Amino acid sequence: MTISYEWRGDLDDGALDALHAKGFGHPVARTDWRARLERHSLGWVCAREGGDLIGFVNVLRDGGVHAFLLDTVVAERCRGRGVGSGLVALAAQRARAAECAWLHVDFEDRLRSFYVDACGFRETAAGLIAL
Repeated sequence: MTISYEWRGDLDDGALDALHAKGFGHPVARTDWRARLERHSLGWVCAREGGDLIGFVNVLRDGGVHAFLLDTVVAERCRGRGVGSGLVALAAQRARAAECAWLHVDFEDRLRSFYVDACGFRETAAGLIAL
């Protein structure tokens, strides 16, 4: 089946809640994704297969030249098929078109090969404070 990618695609809160919960291992929430995305995001990318939401990434912006990826998630049954790197590639293309010069992402060690090898990020030093 063909996978399609859409920038700022229409999405169903319930479908994204379910995908996000399964991908990040938390209970399904009742998030108003549309309101959150419209308020805080430069854009987002949805991946679909046969009409089903199988991937998502959120692209935020600092108002200047920096964009940030959050919530990159691919349905477990679709992993290893290039869906995640397709999401990131379109996110990077659209951030560049919006005149961003940098695309940032934080990731856990287990995701290093995905972000560095598959998506082309280079590693940098960064800091984090758990709040």
